[in-house]
Amino acid sequence: MMKKMKISFISLGCDKNLVDSEKMLAMMNDSGYEVTDIIADAEAVIINTCCFIHDAKQESIDTIIETAGYKKTGRLKYLIVTGCLATRYHDEISEYLPEVDAILSSSAADELDSCLKKLSGKGLESKSIIKDINRDPDLGKKRLHNNLKNYAYIKIGEGCSKHCTYCVIPSIKGEYRSFPFEDIISEARDAVEKGKNELILIAQETTVYGTDLYGRKRLSELLYALNDIEGLEWIRLMYCYPEEIDDELINAIRDIDKVCKYIDMPIQHISDSILKRMGRKTTGDDIRKLIVKLRREIPGIAIRTSLITGFPGETEEDHTELLEFIKEYRLDRVGVFTYSKEENTPAARFKPVVLKKIKEKRRKELMLAQQEIVFEENEKLYGKVLKAVAEGYLPEEKVYVARTYRDAPDVDGCCFVSSDRDIVLGTVTDVKINGAAGYDLTAEEVI
Repeated sequence: MMKKMKISFISLGCDKNLVDSEKMLAMMNDSGYEVTDIIADAEAVIINTCCFIHDAKQESIDTIIETAGYKKTGRLKYLIVTGCLATRYHDEISEYLPEVDAILSSSAADELDSCLKKLSGKGLESKSIIKDINRDPDLGKKRLHNNLKNYAYIKIGEGCSKHCTYCVIPSIKGEYRSFPFEDIISEARDAVEKGKNELILIAQETTVYGTDLYGRKRLSELLYALNDIEGLEWIRLMYCYPEEIDDELINAIRDIDKVCKYIDMPIQHISDSILKRMGRKTTGDDIRKLIVKLRREIPGIAIRTSLITGFPGETEEDHTELLEFIKEYRLDRVGVFTYSKEENTPAARFKPVVLKKIKEKRRKELMLAQQEIVFEENEKLYGKVLKAVAEGYLPEEKVYVARTYRDAPDVDGCCFVSSDRDIVLGTVTDVKINGAAGYDLTAEEVI
């Protein structure tokens, strides 16, 4: 009997990459490889890379170089790079990182098994295996979920057709493609059967789900179908573009029991001139009206957004408008990023460029304003009873680390919960808010 090759995965970047990595893990496990979490024990390492912005690109490059160092021990034989960096910069990786044995574009990720067999046999005809960016690789139906997490990300589509002027995604992932409705439901059921009680719907944009495949939006219909899965407690929506949020979706979020009263809605800016330069399909007035409507129709909704400061041509007046918007509309969760110039995007040629020190100054002002709002809004939660899921325990403090329905994993805050009983991690329970610690809350379990 042939000895199984030990392989290990490193997944970088967004949660969409993580889903792909979990599917590749399952595919390779079914193909007879032994999967290990310990890089030093692996004979082959696959790095699923990101290159959305400069910092992500640098992290991917640094990880490749660091991992290649394991080849010096003689244990690591093959280093394979896939994902966004491999798709976008395969020629550069081949030229400047000779330690990499194979480069697979995201669309060629299903070639992993074949690639490793060729590497360990006669060798590859070409180091780079690059396929059409609009091709979805056949990674099978299975996923190797992280058993320590109570939640699972469910990717409902790939690519993006918005073509914002600052974004490289369409040139890496292709045009927007919805995944089949029945496949999503099947994957969701499988995740719940494996112990996941929270499903987080993701895509480059979730709100246009179904338009390409079925000729109409089917996100609301998808939410209703997921709501019927026994054992599932929470459904969370991410990446909802404001111009695509219609009454049908608002009503679904409001009316479906298992859908968290939470929405991640990247608006990027509020100034009409900047939104236009960004290629966004909405206006500042539209965004303001939508926020008012969401809060009116869905009491208690938590709204998360992301903003870009320092976009080319952003004036002090544009910045002031954004700052005043934050103060007036008091969104629950706000992430602020300085503009990152990405080659081969229209915005890379835009003038005038905002100086780095000004971008950083504006970001700090926006974040300080948001921080004050979060602290004030947290105080308003004192005495309220919220649903929360316990995810860890701090024995020294004798408190559980939990998330309320208002908090998505990794990007939002947490709630430190005390209890007179042992809470099973991963379970949803009622907690009464009794304080705050910065961005986070403190609470006691209500039994």
